[in-house]
Amino acid sequence: MSGRIKGRRMSEADAAELLKAMVPLFRIRPIFEDSCKFGGSWESLHAPNGKGWAQFHMVTRGACVVERPGLGPQRLEAGDILLLPHGDSHAVRSRTGGAVGRVTTEVRNGVRQRATVEAEVDTELLCGRFLFETSDENPLIAALPDEIVLRTAEEPLLERFRRLLIDIREELDAGRVGSEVVAADLARALFVMMLRDHLSDDASGNGTVSLLRDRMTARVVSAILNDLARDWTLDDMAAVAIASRATLVRAFQKRAGVAPMTFLSDLRLTVARKRLAGTSDPIAKIAGEVGYASEGALSKAIMRRYGMRPGALREPGPRAPVVRPDTSSPDSRS
Repeated sequence: MSGRIKGRRMSEADAAELLKAMVPLFRIRPIFEDSCKFGGSWESLHAPNGKGWAQFHMVTRGACVVERPGLGPQRLEAGDILLLPHGDSHAVRSRTGGAVGRVTTEVRNGVRQRATVEAEVDTELLCGRFLFETSDENPLIAALPDEIVLRTAEEPLLERFRRLLIDIREELDAGRVGSEVVAADLARALFVMMLRDHLSDDASGNGTVSLLRDRMTARVVSAILNDLARDWTLDDMAAVAIASRATLVRAFQKRAGVAPMTFLSDLRLTVARKRLAGTSDPIAKIAGEVGYASEGALSKAIMRRYGMRPGALREPGPRAPVVRPDTSSPDSRS
C-alpha cells in the first residue's frame, strides 16, 4: 500500500464480513527494538523472525533502502512506514554505497539506541516487531502481502497516521516512565489502521483478500490454507464451496482473475516463500506442508520464480538482480 489507493470501495456488507475476519489481527503485541540515527554508509541486517512475527520500520527523517531476497528493493523516505507481515529476512541500508561505518549501541528505556560513529546523522528510524497472538494460519494473516508501505508525507488524508508516528517518536525520545507502554499502544493502533485501509480497499490488488470477501470462495481459501499438503482437486474445492465446479470457477475468475487450480499453485509457492524468508523451519518440512512432492520440487519452483535456491531466501540483503516470475511454470506437485 502506497498512500491511499483510489478505487471502488466495498459494500457495507462486504466490509462487515472483512472486519469480522480481521478480529484476530487486533490481538497483537508490538515491541520497539531500535531507535536508529545513522549517517554516511551503513547497513542493518535482520534475520527471519519466525512464525507469527511481523517487522516494521518507520522512517522519521532522511531516506533508506530495504532489500529482501527474491524481491526488488524498496526505497523509503521520511514519513514512510514499512510493514513486513511475515517477518522476512531483510537488510536496511543507506542509499549510498561505500565502506560500511561502525555502529554503536546502548539501551535506554528498553529500546536500543543505535548510531553511526563519526558520521553526520541524516537518517532516523524506529524499528520493531509485532507478534500475532493468534497466528495459526489464520487465512487473513496468510493472505497479507509481502509488504505494506504507508507513505504519510504530503498526504492530507493520512494526517492521523503522521500524528501517531510523531507521538510514538516523542514518547520514546522523552524517556519518561511508561513511555514504552504508551508507544506500544500507539503502534498497535497505527498497525490496525494500516491494515484496515489496506484490506478494505477493492483496489489493493490482493486476490486472496478479494476471495475472502465472498462467503463461497472464502470457504475454499480457508480449507486450502488449513490443509495445503492435501492433493486438492477441483471437485474437492467445489464440495467445500457447496457449489458446482462451473460456479466455483466463475467466482474465482470474478474475484481473483484466476482459475481455482491456478490459485492453488500460486498460493503454495507464495506460502512457501513466506515461510522460507520468515522462519528457520527445514526446507523439506516446508515443502511437505505446502503441497510439494519433495524438497527438490520446491527448489525447482523457487528457482523458476525467484531466481535463487530456497536457502538464499533466508539471507538478508541480496545485491543480485531479481528474476521475475515464470508464469508458465508447471504445477507445484510435480
